[in-house]
Amino acid sequence: MARRKKVYEGKTKILYDGPEPGTLIQYFKDEGTTPEAVNPGGSEGKGVLNNRLSEFFMTGLNNIGVPTHFLRRLNMREQLVRMAEIIPLEVVVRNFAAGELSARLGIPEGTPLPRPIVEYYYKDDRLSAPMVAEEHIVAFGWATQQDLDDIVALALRVNDFMSGVMLGVGVRLADFRIEVGRVWEGDFMRLIVADEISPDNCRLWDLRGVTDRTDGQPVADPGPLPDAYTELARRLGVLPSNVTHTTKPTLIN
Repeated sequence: MARRKKVYEGKTKILYDGPEPGTLIQYFKDEGTTPEAVNPGGSEGKGVLNNRLSEFFMTGLNNIGVPTHFLRRLNMREQLVRMAEIIPLEVVVRNFAAGELSARLGIPEGTPLPRPIVEYYYKDDRLSAPMVAEEHIVAFGWATQQDLDDIVALALRVNDFMSGVMLGVGVRLADFRIEVGRVWEGDFMRLIVADEISPDNCRLWDLRGVTDRTDGQPVADPGPLPDAYTELARRLGVLPSNVTHTTKPTLIN
């Protein structure tokens, strides 16, 4: 069998040439995205879980008309995806104050935001993905103003879907990040959700065990979802029977 050609390797995934024109094979590694995510040497089975979880979320988005690069899962660690031109931005949607937003603006962790906030971070590991404004994005040609309008609409639709799914299994989606790519169908270009959706790029808080007082106020704030990869896969019904490890999620800054 011919050796597959590697197209790209990142911290958590490897992309290979796909079997059909315009496709890639996306391989999920066990390594994490930050030291907080997993042990320095990786955590056995995390890639298997992220493959299953990303398949679940991407399939759900496709089913409600939100276009993604996902085509089908091939095996425990690989899925077939559409080739796309990735816009060099991390698109972050925040529903609650947490992490870098709390530190930057002095808003207490866990404060509900008046509406979902969309932020942009320039994808460059050498610069530690700095936050950028729409003016930077348009001025430097990373995306047009129409692209940005479409990205916001896409991100908010993903947020509606993801928030509802998470709430249904007792999880609060505090914030998450996605990547967006361009694909062409003839002369028509459209934007799609690319990369992955998994605990690697979501901040998840556990709502189970948080009880209400008689006045309807919570007696305790929800905390981080314990063992996020395994527990989320279990609650969503996609936990493979041969994966039993647990590990911590990556948090968005």
